[in-house]
Amino acid sequence: MLSSTKSHESSSAEGGTQANKPYAADVSHAQTEVDVRSVAGSDEAELARMGYRQEFKREFTNLSTISFAFSIMGVASSVATTFNTPFLLGGPSSVVWCWFLVGCPFPPLRAVDARASDTLRQGASARASVSGDRQTPHRGSFMCFCLGTSIAEIVSAYPTNGGLYSASAYLVPRKYKAITGWVVGWLNLLGQVAGVASTEYGLAQMILSAASLSTEGRFVATTAQTYAVFLGLLIIHGLINSAGTRFLAKVTQTFVFCNLGSCLAIIIALLVTTKEKHTASYVFTSTINGSGWSSQGLVFLLGLLSVQWTMTDYDATAHISEEVKRASIAAPVAIFVAVIGTGIVGWIYNIVYVLCSGDISRFDGSIYAPAQIIFDNVGPRGFFALWTFVCLTAFQVVATAMQANARTFHAFSRDHGLPDRGLFARLSKQRIPVFSVWLVAFISALMVLLSFASIVAVSAVFALCAMALDTSYVIPIALKMWFRDHPEVNYKPGPFDLGRGPLMYIVNLIAIFWTTFVVIILALPTIMPVTAANMNYASAVTGGVMILSLIWYFAGGRKHYVSLRFTGPRNLIQEELEHAHGTVNGTEYTNEHKV
Repeated sequence: MLSSTKSHESSSAEGGTQANKPYAADVSHAQTEVDVRSVAGSDEAELARMGYRQEFKREFTNLSTISFAFSIMGVASSVATTFNTPFLLGGPSSVVWCWFLVGCPFPPLRAVDARASDTLRQGASARASVSGDRQTPHRGSFMCFCLGTSIAEIVSAYPTNGGLYSASAYLVPRKYKAITGWVVGWLNLLGQVAGVASTEYGLAQMILSAASLSTEGRFVATTAQTYAVFLGLLIIHGLINSAGTRFLAKVTQTFVFCNLGSCLAIIIALLVTTKEKHTASYVFTSTINGSGWSSQGLVFLLGLLSVQWTMTDYDATAHISEEVKRASIAAPVAIFVAVIGTGIVGWIYNIVYVLCSGDISRFDGSIYAPAQIIFDNVGPRGFFALWTFVCLTAFQVVATAMQANARTFHAFSRDHGLPDRGLFARLSKQRIPVFSVWLVAFISALMVLLSFASIVAVSAVFALCAMALDTSYVIPIALKMWFRDHPEVNYKPGPFDLGRGPLMYIVNLIAIFWTTFVVIILALPTIMPVTAANMNYASAVTGGVMILSLIWYFAGGRKHYVSLRFTGPRNLIQEELEHAHGTVNGTEYTNEHKV
C-alpha cells in the first residue's frame, strides 16, 4: 500500500518495504508498487508515497531555495517596518535584547553534519542528522532557532506544498486527521495572508516615508494614498507570481544577495558617517515606557513583535517543496541556515540602528525611525540609495511570501479544504496556481482596509501574521512528540533529523512553550488605556476566523460528495486506482463525483 509516512532510507521506491497507509482504502500492493516505481527520481517518489502526483516543475536549486528562505524573512526591510514598536514603546534595550533573546543563536551552531553538505552538493541520499549521538551537540541557542529547527525536521519528513498543514494531519491517529488538518490549515493560511498584506502595506509606507523625507515633511501621505500604493504593488506582485517557475527560481537566486548586501551597506554607512554615537550603556540598558502599561517588564516584551514578525513564516520554503530539487534535504537545510543567518545579521543590524539613532524624543512615530536615522546621518543622496535597496528587499519578501501562500491555497484546495470544488487547485499551462495567486492578493486587499480604522488597527495585521503562524507551528511539533510512536502514525523522520534523544525533547519543548508565551504577548494591546482606535484586533480576527471555519467544517465541510469530503491530505494516486475499480473510499464511483 502507499504510505502516508515515508521511509527515507532509500532515494527510490525500489528499496525497502512500503509501510501501510492507515487512512486509505485497500489497494493492491502490486499495483501500488508499479505505480511508485514508475516515478522518475527520488523527489517524485517521496511525493508519491504521500499520495500525490508531480504537478509542478522542480526548478528551485539549492541556491534558489536558500535564497527563498532568507528572503521570506527579509531582515533589511522587516526590521525597518517594525523597529518603531520596540524602540518607541520600550526603548533601546527592548530592541536589542528582544532580538538577542528570540532570534540570535550564539555562537553559530553546527546543525547538520558533513554528510548533509555532501548531500546538497552531490544529491546523494545520505542521512543528515542533528541528533546528539551522531555529532557534537549545540552549545547554546535561542527561541527562534529552536522553533526553526523543529519546523525544519517536520518539513524534511513531509516535503509537500501543504507544509505543516499536511504534516499535522499525518501526525495524528485516523479519527483526528480531518479536524487537525482543518484547524492548522486555516491558521497557516490566515497567518500567511496576513504576512503578505502587512509586508506589502509596510512597503507602501516605506516608499511614502521616503517621499515625506524628500520634502522635509511637507508631504504627508493620507490613508487613501497609502492604500492606493499598496494596491498597485499588490497587482505587480500578482503578475510576477503568475509567471513560470523557472523565471521565479532564477529571480529568487538574487534575493539573498540583495537582502544581506543591503544590511551590510547600511551598517557600514551608519558606522562611518554618524559623528555622535550612543554609549554601550545606552544601547544595552536604556529603557522608556511609551505604551501606558504600568509594568516595565511587559513593555519590554512588546518588543517581541519586531523579531517575531521578521523571523516567521519559517515553513514558507516547505510550501514550494514540490518545486524544489531534493526537497527533503534542501528545504529544511535552507530553513536552518536562514534562521541562523537572519538571527545574527538582524541583531547586529538593530544594534547599529540604536547606536546611531540620536535623540529618541525626536521620533514621533509618523515615519519609520530607521528611515530618519539613515537620512540624518548619511544625507539625502545616500539615504535614497540605501532606502531603495531596503524597499527592494521588502518587494522581494512579498514576492516569495505570495508564492508560498498561493501554493498553500493550492494544496488546501487539492485536499478539498476550500468550498471551491477544486478551483484554486487548478494550474495554468506554465504549471502555476494562478487562481490561488490572485486569491491571496484579494484577501490581502481586504485585510488592509483596517488601515482606514486607525494605524493601530492595521498594525494588528502584523501581529496577526506572527500569532496565526506561530500557533500553526506549535501544533504539529507537539503532535510529533505525542503521537510519533502511535501505530496509526508511525512517524518516519526525514534526512534532517533531531533524533530521539534529549536534544530533540529540549529543542521541541523550548519551541512549544516559548511560542505559546509569545502568542499571548502578541495578543495584548500595545497602548493603554484601550480604546476602539488602539485595540489590538489580532486575537479577535484570529479567533473569529477560526470560529467561522469550524462552523463551516461541522455544518458543511464534511457533507460534500463522497469524493469531495474533507478528510485531510488526500492520496490522489490511490484514488486514481480506486476509480479504476469503480469505487472511492469503498463507495461506488459515479460521474457526479468528478471535479
